[in-house]
Amino acid sequence: MSSHHLNPRALLNEASRSLIERVQRAGRPPMAAMTPAQARAFYDIGGPMLDLQPAPQVHRVQDITLPARDGHAMPARLYAPSHASALPVLLYLHGGGFTVGSLCTHDVLCRQLSRQGHCAVVSLAYRLAPEHRFPMAVHDSWDALNWLHQNGLALGLDRTRLAVGGDSAGGTLAAVCALMARDAGLKLALQLLFYPGTLARQNTASHHSFAEGFMLDKATVDWFFANYIDEDDRADWRFAPMTAADHSGLAPTWIGLAECDPLVDEGVLYADTLRMAGVPVDLEIYKGVVHGFITMGRAIPDALTAHADAGRALRQAFDHEPCRSGL
Repeated sequence: MSSHHLNPRALLNEASRSLIERVQRAGRPPMAAMTPAQARAFYDIGGPMLDLQPAPQVHRVQDITLPARDGHAMPARLYAPSHASALPVLLYLHGGGFTVGSLCTHDVLCRQLSRQGHCAVVSLAYRLAPEHRFPMAVHDSWDALNWLHQNGLALGLDRTRLAVGGDSAGGTLAAVCALMARDAGLKLALQLLFYPGTLARQNTASHHSFAEGFMLDKATVDWFFANYIDEDDRADWRFAPMTAADHSGLAPTWIGLAECDPLVDEGVLYADTLRMAGVPVDLEIYKGVVHGFITMGRAIPDALTAHADAGRALRQAFDHEPCRSGL
């Protein structure tokens, strides 16, 4: 793995290096120095500035709510690429360390996945830490997936062709939902994971190599996880899907990783673990890019390649699941 490189900065491509230099010159305060509310506002404004502009057009974008088990109405956004009824659907869980991120920060990505995947996407605003700590985000994500499975037809969706995906902390939640779906007998066409967190402890070589100066600093990771989870809960598979007792029988998996990312090693380890358990895994490692690049398409053009690859994985997964009536 590239994380043992003597000079990790030499691995960066020109776009990533240029972005890091601009961010360092701007001297922005680290998220860990802000309150969670400040960090969310900062990300809501600053995040989309790095993404594609104008936002790609999608046939239908609709704000909806989905019910959580405690009666909370979870804000969500439905993207559909056409008028067609019975569209396959991806539940998308945004990144942001369980603390920040919103429907707004991942709007462009969800548009891209809908366009390129020829599917509907439902982006979920699950409840965030520290106001809502572990396992609230897990419960919200699972409740949304279950609702789509039971009631998707009401939104013009084919509930027999369902996938789950996410990036970073959202990738963790998606991987956890895939484990829960297997245990519940809910068949998923695909789990789509962009640089997911999968381990109880951030102690891989890549966490060391890319600890500072690669867009996601160790101090930020530590702050996110302190907001979200008690130390004693870190070994729980609903936080660290690698620690699940059994990974067999999981949905086919597409994993997209950034080479210069503290989380790259645990993404590779998760791919290997799933393969060893007999799960079909497609692993892409995007060279020279940093954590978060898939929502930085304006700054890092490699994002467009990853969007296309993920879209192809969605199309292929859903094509293998022909619409079955009477279910």
